[in-house]
Amino acid sequence: MLNNKTILITGGTGSFGKQFVKTILARYQPKKVIIYSRDELKQYEMAQTYNAPQMRYFIGDVRDQARLLQAMDGVDYVIHAAALKHVPVAEYNPMECIKTNIYGAENVIHAALAAGVERVIALSTDKAANPINLYGATKLASDKLFVAANNMVGSRPTRFAVVRYGNVIGSRGSVVPFFRKLLDEGVTELPITDERMTRFWITLQNGVDFVINNFERMHGGEIFVPKIPSATITDLALAMAPQLPRKVIGIRPGEKLHEVMCPLDDAHLTLEFADHYVIKPSITFSEGVDYAHNKRGETGTLVADGFEYSSGTNPDFLTVAQIQALIAQGSPA
Repeated sequence: MLNNKTILITGGTGSFGKQFVKTILARYQPKKVIIYSRDELKQYEMAQTYNAPQMRYFIGDVRDQARLLQAMDGVDYVIHAAALKHVPVAEYNPMECIKTNIYGAENVIHAALAAGVERVIALSTDKAANPINLYGATKLASDKLFVAANNMVGSRPTRFAVVRYGNVIGSRGSVVPFFRKLLDEGVTELPITDERMTRFWITLQNGVDFVINNFERMHGGEIFVPKIPSATITDLALAMAPQLPRKVIGIRPGEKLHEVMCPLDDAHLTLEFADHYVIKPSITFSEGVDYAHNKRGETGTLVADGFEYSSGTNPDFLTVAQIQALIAQGSPA
């Protein structure tokens, strides 16, 4: 599917971008892979490892629509991974978060339409479902923009979809490398926010594979949600440092006890497939689409009334041993 295709990744120097590039260079023969991001040092460092002839590195910000349009010339597929995603930082710097996560999403959409890109997948987060923090609210707005963009395509081939998943084990800024850093410094206790707190967890490779599969599945307008396990923050700390006591420090600004990926209010729009859910768009597009049958030939069924996919009530919880195994395999590229 990705053979002889040109793929652009916004925010491509992050953990996802590196793993995605590593994966597609190993599995496919892409025509070009374009890394679009604003940090020249991260691009320079990434280019030392990922220097295949197909690789291109573009300095640019998603706030700059003209630069995006230039970068998307001749591009077939786009993954929009660029975002300001640190919850407390967003609370203290709201306008910067809005400029990147909302206005940046709008710029990606307009550039993709103008360049005639075939398919665009925007990466979202569980924090976009019933958001209580600014980061989640901006990603919800971004999700709505990408879904509604399918109403703007006209005769163009461009289609837009969203992938929403939870915490990525080992990704930069997540709790696993934070705990690991504290342990390397010789701390005598691990700080946890609340003993009841749960989160969805996914490995970087599983996240990459899910995005690749959804390029095949998508009609346009879907929010794809993988079926993934939950874990408590207490078990995570126990898995990483069973010998250390834990200190409860309280929930940070904008944090929840549990995260949701398919909200209760979207149950009437949610389809269950074998290994994922699809939240159908709440608006109607000009062309009729049967979202219960995707382009890979998979079939989904509407979930029951009152369904909610929450990390707190998820039927699949990781044991301490399973967390340890995932951490061992889940370090970023």
